[in-house]
Amino acid sequence: MTRTWIAIVLEAAFLLLAFGWRSWLQWRRTGSTGFLVPRRGAPFSELLAAGLFTASLALLVAAPIADLAGLDRIDLLDNGPAAVAGTLLALLGIVLTVVAQLTMGESWRIGVDVQARTSLVTAGVFALVRNPIFSAMCLASIGLALLVPNVVSVAALIVLVVGLELQVRLVEEPYLRSVHGPDYQRYLMTAGRFVPRVGLDRP
Repeated sequence: MTRTWIAIVLEAAFLLLAFGWRSWLQWRRTGSTGFLVPRRGAPFSELLAAGLFTASLALLVAAPIADLAGLDRIDLLDNGPAAVAGTLLALLGIVLTVVAQLTMGESWRIGVDVQARTSLVTAGVFALVRNPIFSAMCLASIGLALLVPNVVSVAALIVLVVGLELQVRLVEEPYLRSVHGPDYQRYLMTAGRFVPRVGLDRP
């Protein structure tokens, strides 16, 4: 039961920091929260990615609740070492998410505004990975799945990964190519998509 409450505390911290506090900071700096819902007439891929991302967050919240309600855990992961590893991975993912968000400065957004022309961020963790916020979120989700190892937390991880893949490949990368042109193409050759050196776009 203890590991379930640890997961609940970590999830609350993640949502508060990565969405609540970061949005407030963005609003204070720019007058906008940084939350962008899919625009009217957005392609299906953009709507699907946004829907999957939202669903993954709902599943993450539901996982410890289901655990408290008595949903069976996955036996292979229902042990002390998995709980410790999950706690550490979740903490690391939360910290890296916030660090990457802050590195983006005023360019930080959730979603794409086709009318906006923000700067291309390639410093800090972005020098190694093009989407470090998403990578860190997946890391945190893996940690939470280890803490509360049931079918809901595993589903949350799978839905999150699929949603982020669609968001990056079909929504954000085409947008950034159109906005930043050759600068973004050069960036594709040096920083991995989600993991350093993996997903480079070689000429």
